[in-house]
Amino acid sequence: MRNRHEATPPGSRAQQGAPSGAAGTSRATGPGRLLIAVYGVFALAATARASFQIATKFGEAPLAYILSAVAAVVYIVATVSLARAGARAYRVSVVAVTIELVGVVAVGLLSVFDAQAFPSETVWSAFGRGYGFVPLILPILGLLWLRRNRPGRPRD
Repeated sequence: MRNRHEATPPGSRAQQGAPSGAAGTSRATGPGRLLIAVYGVFALAATARASFQIATKFGEAPLAYILSAVAAVVYIVATVSLARAGARAYRVSVVAVTIELVGVVAVGLLSVFDAQAFPSETVWSAFGRGYGFVPLILPILGLLWLRRNRPGRPRD
């Protein structure tokens, strides 16, 4: 065991400020930081929106408001897992971002073809039109970033 006065090897995870027990490398570098920040903003926005909708007008559009809450949970899980290093966090990120993409496409299609089922919009309604289509573009960028930064892939 190393005492606190011994030097750490150059380039070691401890010297880089990474937790000593973390496996893998962080995806929170370069464009990944921006991606995680956008996910964080959407996590906060979707959570606030869903909380308000469920607390004040759940009876008006329960399906839409439940889907808003599901979107919030997906954004929270994606944000946390994208920010963490390691193979398990990577797998959780892939699952969360894939669920997000499937959700955006499914809710987008349903809200366009059966607008009566969605009397109130969700984050994912009309493919995220109310949010500048960022909810549709974000999981695509997220999956591309994850593919480029998967564990065990050699760095460019």
